[in-house]
Amino acid sequence: MIIGIDLGTTNSLVACYTEEGPVIIPNRLGKRLTPSVVSMDENHQMYVGESARERKILYPETTADVFKRSMGSQQKFSLGDESFTAEELSSFVLRSLKEDAQAYLGEPVTEAVISVPAYFNDVKRKATKRAGELAGLKVERIISEPTAAAIAYGLYQKNKNTKFLVFDLGGGTFDVSILELYENILEVRAVAGDNFLGGEDFTHVLAQMFMRDNDIKEESLTPKERAGLYAQAEACKLGFGKSRVSHMSCKISGETVEYKVTLEDYEKACQFLLERIRKPIKRSLSDANIRLADIDEIVLVGGATKLSIVRKFVGKLFGRMPNSSVNPDEAVALGAAIQAAMKERRDEVKEVILTDVCPFTLGTEVVVEKDNSQMETGHFCPIIERNTVIPASRTQRLYTAHDGQTRLRVNVLQGESRFAKNNLSLGEIFMDVPAGPAGQEAVDVTYTYDINSILEVEVTSVSTGKKEKLLIKNQETTMTDEEIQARMETLSYLKIIPREQEANKMLLMRGEQLYEESVGELRQKIEWCLRKFERVLDTQDPARIQAAREEFSDELEILEKELGDEE
Repeated sequence: MIIGIDLGTTNSLVACYTEEGPVIIPNRLGKRLTPSVVSMDENHQMYVGESARERKILYPETTADVFKRSMGSQQKFSLGDESFTAEELSSFVLRSLKEDAQAYLGEPVTEAVISVPAYFNDVKRKATKRAGELAGLKVERIISEPTAAAIAYGLYQKNKNTKFLVFDLGGGTFDVSILELYENILEVRAVAGDNFLGGEDFTHVLAQMFMRDNDIKEESLTPKERAGLYAQAEACKLGFGKSRVSHMSCKISGETVEYKVTLEDYEKACQFLLERIRKPIKRSLSDANIRLADIDEIVLVGGATKLSIVRKFVGKLFGRMPNSSVNPDEAVALGAAIQAAMKERRDEVKEVILTDVCPFTLGTEVVVEKDNSQMETGHFCPIIERNTVIPASRTQRLYTAHDGQTRLRVNVLQGESRFAKNNLSLGEIFMDVPAGPAGQEAVDVTYTYDINSILEVEVTSVSTGKKEKLLIKNQETTMTDEEIQARMETLSYLKIIPREQEANKMLLMRGEQLYEESVGELRQKIEWCLRKFERVLDTQDPARIQAAREEFSDELEILEKELGDEE
């Protein structure tokens, strides 16, 4: 079976298609969301998900999160004495989801459809694919998150010639996609977004408000204090779902600092983030040449769209209530599962042709003539414009710029700046041409870009017919099959914590955290409960451990309530 995976910045999900339709597969703890957090202990045991998130509060130096934003880069994340790239950390999350799926389905899982933000460039998409391969998954299809969400909403089953806007605000990225349905084709008309805007930024605002109003410098905080602060800020953010006043309680330099914030003050502090949401919406409508009034349906996707200030802003911006009938946290994973079922050609799924667009402009570097007849280098010449429906092929004829020039360089660029240096270089081709006066010799440069983000560049000399081809692979980040296999073997000794142990260790970390927050008699009670549970764990008797785990969990709930009453 092919599974669908939503690899998110804050949380990840895995889903499959059953006779009842697409379903979210629960993880080893019975939860539907798996936090995209990875932690490692002193024995090189890897923790993924909720247990890793709990460890972050106690061991922030050996825990990593929000690494999706660095996908495709060479940034390293330190987990103690080991360091990993974002795609390697993502592979641990994907491997954990794969194991959960295998346990749920009772069969091996070897292939997956993985979603990515629509605004991810080629490097980030290929890094996501490699993360899947490092996790032991065959990833033949990468699907854009808004397209997956559109499938989950069944938008492809609506009336013909219907236009949709998918508003996707997740934990770390923001996408706007405009899609149009005609016949059995769901076509993406335009995408725009911000790879550094999401729910995490709304959490960051609360943390900054806390530090500002309490005259605390972030650099003065220990890693553990900083982790605790951001955990409290996240809880405070979610608290606005129940009340117009939310609070934080943080331990700084041994003192407990209480802080209350109103929804009105929080909304004012978030105005700059809300303004950043406007720009991609305007850009996508402009690129698609569609007015907002022409949109038939607006769909909300991503956990951050559940925030009251975001919903209020979106309602005012669009002048109507968007559709949020599918759980915003789950829509992308469910859509990826339906796409997986389509790939398997399941009879119960209506086949639909999905088209996508090129999210960034592809072009090359050229020399231009200024008003004073001087030649200026470093300008960008677009060849395939952003939001061109793919697959697409475009040709541009370029000429020699200097007398006696015998070589032309085609620098393959991706981006929107008119200056080459500000865009991303994907590779280059050199073509030899006969010497002659400037402008006499020419080459035809053809870019062909397909649905799998593969770019082929062909350069043909007009006078000689000689051709040069290049299949674009970013030299810094692309790994060969042999390199992937070698890295898989290197990472294989880092075993993800066994399923039956994770629930136990998570409870222990929850108890340890509670112990650190308590004093006096309550702290002694917690220690006694911890020791009692540890003694049962030492017996390695599964039946006794399960019973003790349930008892310990109940005790922790009572003790947490006692701590709350004391405060």
